Amino acid sequence: MVRQGAADGRGDRPEGAARRSRKVRWGAAGAVLAAGLAAGVLLPAAQATAPDGAAGTAGAAAPRVVLPRGNAAFDYQIGGAYTPAADVKVVSRDRSDKPAKGRYNICYVNGYQAQPEELRWWQKRHPDLLLKDRDGRYVVDGAWNEVLLDISSAAKRKRLAAIVGAWFDGCARSGYRAVEPDNLDSFSRSKRYLSKADSTAFAVLLAKRAHAAGLAIGQKNTPEMLADRGRIGFDFAVAEECGRYAECGAYRAVYGGRVYVIEYRHRDFTKACAAWARTLSVVERNRDVRTPRKAGYVRNAC
Repeated sequence: MVRQGAADGRGDRPEGAARRSRKVRWGAAGAVLAAGLAAGVLLPAAQATAPDGAAGTAGAAAPRVVLPRGNAAFDYQIGGAYTPAADVKVVSRDRSDKPAKGRYNICYVNGYQAQPEELRWWQKRHPDLLLKDRDGRYVVDGAWNEVLLDISSAAKRKRLAAIVGAWFDGCARSGYRAVEPDNLDSFSRSKRYLSKADSTAFAVLLAKRAHAAGLAIGQKNTPEMLADRGRIGFDFAVAEECGRYAECGAYRAVYGGRVYVIEYRHRDFTKACAAWARTLSVVERNRDVRTPRKAGYVRNAC
């Protein structure tokens, strides 16, 4: 499903698309990190806010940043918007969709890779911001046919943060309260042209831009970056298949109850519910996150 995307602030408008999900296995290392982190780490002072409309500010001059409630009924709708179930309090939707009325809305943004239908826009407007190898070929995430964005230098990260940050501004204007920039782990698919340090440095810029727009920002997967949460400024986590790979405890140790879990296999959903239903928000979705009118739609919550 191709939809119109948000402008980058200079008259450029790439086409947006309902996004798919990804998961890179981190495995048992999550348990090691969790053991070394205190549960429910508090937000840095500059980010400290109250949930869902309670008093709190993100700083003297910045718009108020409101955090999602922990362990709240959640729906993951990045494959297309639909009316949430009555009990749902937190919804994640693609930036091309409008927020769900009466819910806390998280805006999905592909922050680290170019979606296929947007590639021509990037080639025309910002060709040097697409990652290439030594032979001048694009570095592509083969699973989704997405060219990686080139975050290898401070100058390029600054330019990309302006583009993605303008999309964040669009989310804020639409009424979203938070953003989840995807593909934080793109460095792991970069053929070593990018590093974890590059991804972290870009995340710092995105977090600052989100907070300046009055938006909370979520860490999307990438549990190996949990130890960097404090200096990046992430406020919550969206974790795909942390039940399957025994990583939910690592996220819980850093973000407390503000972890929004998506499982794509029923047995993993059952496992995650058994362990985390009282403390984390867990939902089962079909892997291509279809809407209810499409065959194969799945949405269960515990």
